[in-house]
Amino acid sequence: MIEQVWQDFLKIIKEEVGIRVVETWIKAVSFSRYDSFERKVYLSAPNLFVKNWVETHYKQLFIIHLKRLLSIDELTLVFCIGGACSVQPEILQEASSKIVPTVSIENKKKQKFQLVKKMPTGHTNIAISKLNPSYTFDTFVVGENNSFAYASARAVTQKLGKLYNPLFLYGCSGLGKTHLLHAIGNKIMDEYSDAVVLYQTTDKFVTEFIHAIRFDQVAKFQAKYKKIDVLLLDDIQFMVNKEQTQEAFFHIFNSLYESNKQIILSSDTLPRNLGGLVDRLKSRLEWGLVADVQVPMLETKIAILKRKAELQKEQLSDEVALFIAHQPVKSVRELEGALIRVLAYASLTNQMVTIDLVRKVLGQVDHVPATTIVDFATIVDQIQKHFSYGIVDLRSKDRSKGVSHARQIAMYLMKKYTGKALREIGEYLDRKDHTTITHAIHRIKELVCQDRQFAQQLKKIEQDLG
Repeated sequence: MIEQVWQDFLKIIKEEVGIRVVETWIKAVSFSRYDSFERKVYLSAPNLFVKNWVETHYKQLFIIHLKRLLSIDELTLVFCIGGACSVQPEILQEASSKIVPTVSIENKKKQKFQLVKKMPTGHTNIAISKLNPSYTFDTFVVGENNSFAYASARAVTQKLGKLYNPLFLYGCSGLGKTHLLHAIGNKIMDEYSDAVVLYQTTDKFVTEFIHAIRFDQVAKFQAKYKKIDVLLLDDIQFMVNKEQTQEAFFHIFNSLYESNKQIILSSDTLPRNLGGLVDRLKSRLEWGLVADVQVPMLETKIAILKRKAELQKEQLSDEVALFIAHQPVKSVRELEGALIRVLAYASLTNQMVTIDLVRKVLGQVDHVPATTIVDFATIVDQIQKHFSYGIVDLRSKDRSKGVSHARQIAMYLMKKYTGKALREIGEYLDRKDHTTITHAIHRIKELVCQDRQFAQQLKKIEQDLG
């Protein structure tokens, strides 16, 4: 019975949160046992990070659906780690504390990285000169656009070489992929003092390989990379159409993977979309977990600006942060650049950071939607103006290309400008499956990155909303 309940639960939850969440997080825990007398369900997680993440983000979904499947009115959910679920309930908490002891930072730094192969005597740890110490998980601003990639990066550091190997991060330039790669490296270096961690850009990897060929040092080049415990390779799209480099990397990848060494890669697109990359390498890039970093929504942009200002010992008012967040920038990097210019000007001229000062430094923003009340009906009116599809079309079951495209834009704009929950947007558009709306939002963000003409069209619609 329990097994059937669990399988039914997985089918239901897949429809609600999507297959990616199910495969990555929900299936990471297992249905350990059910106490029918106390009406408790015990779920076992492989480690503390997975336990905390699933409990924080999906606990209520477990309770809602398991209550219905078990035909009970009340249910207590107990998360435990490893074999702790098999002990008696009254000593479960005590057992859990023994399985996951509290470790101080000082003790963590004494841990040994079991897979390390020491570099030759006199060789400086290659991670020290490569990692940016300011790029950590603590300084990374998490939002709806990057939470999956962030959680995946954190999870990798908990079980190196065994959980999500390789980890492949993709998204438009300047959205935080490099920050996450450095954060992974810094976290590992903090916990394993003798780990051999290398952050490398792909263009430098290519240059290094060319140098190795020129001076007949290919064997030395291969040996260096095979001694690495954690490889962080950024912008792998720059390896396309470079067949010899791909061949060299293919063998390095195989060697590291077979030795359970951790591989983390980034790109501006999915592995399967990397034209000019050999198929056998593409397939390996998708062996582990693929996570995307998307364009941040307005709320995340504001949070980023405030966090970056705090790191500069400055405080931004909500009005100023909102004004800068509406600047026509395409990436987090450009957004941070705009903030740096504003703070530098204010410091050099000894002025307060006000909207007038920001306007002087950055120029007038064409449109600040937050000053206008935007509701579902307003958005539908603009969709009808630009695409000739009204509310009847958007609520229909019509899946033709034109209607589907207009519907996805409507969903994206409703989420961005109204701040309403997915459930409310779904109810308005007669859509019960919230994953459809999530997919639409992600699809529009991808198109903005990939299609300049579409990005301009969307910008015009957003301007017209005011």
